[in-house]
Amino acid sequence: MTGIIEVSHLVKKFGDYAAVNDVSFEVAKGEVFGLLGPNGAGKSTTIKMLTTLLSPTSGQASVDGFDIVHQTTAVRHSLGYVPQALSADGNLTGYENLLIFAKLYDLPRTVRNARVNEVLSFVGLTDAGQQLVRHYSGGMIRRLEVAQALLHQPHVLFLDEPTVGLDPIARQAIWEHLMDLREESNMTIFLTTHSMEEADSLCTRIGIMHRGQIAAMGTPAELKAAVGGENVTLNDVFVHFAGDALESGGTYRDASRARRTARRLG
Repeated sequence: MTGIIEVSHLVKKFGDYAAVNDVSFEVAKGEVFGLLGPNGAGKSTTIKMLTTLLSPTSGQASVDGFDIVHQTTAVRHSLGYVPQALSADGNLTGYENLLIFAKLYDLPRTVRNARVNEVLSFVGLTDAGQQLVRHYSGGMIRRLEVAQALLHQPHVLFLDEPTVGLDPIARQAIWEHLMDLREESNMTIFLTTHSMEEADSLCTRIGIMHRGQIAAMGTPAELKAAVGGENVTLNDVFVHFAGDALESGGTYRDASRARRTARRLG
């Protein structure tokens, strides 16, 4: 494989349960790659392994040419990560949050302030930079979290359900910023989302996970053609490949986490 993300026979077990079970795929530089699937399908576990937050049980993967097990520091410097969970401190200003992340990323002292102001401007938060984050709207919080992930100019940006809980206007603003970024820097974007409309309009290629495995892979047009029929939507594709609807929705923990995220961004 020659992608900027390469995954080969990746497995993650929790006890006897295989959350990710023999997954292989690659993502090319500059792609917007969407990993879709019902809650509990293994999407977030896959992202956590690729971002070095979880160690795989077996298999191999690399990000930007660095092995996720043996070169974790290099992997972390190559990527930015926006998780579902809150990663901004409401008791600090937007500027202060970014300054802490700049230090964590080991940005030289001589460039920290300039870089913080640069990303604040990019996500449209210059005027709000000195306000406490607890006074931000949900869309502003998400933009700040994206800014945190962009501070060190990563080659790959991972987004775990980045627009969950946001209203349509805030969602559109987030994606306009991200698409501008991709055009300017050819950054690779790897995302999970439950919005089929979002995935259809943004992703150059999509993988659908079901029960810890890749059930389908291709461009939105290819996946629709594989299902066949007239006026097929990506939602139809998702239902076709994601299995029994009665088994979807994830665990109690999945539901609780999703609702907490929606509340704090709403």
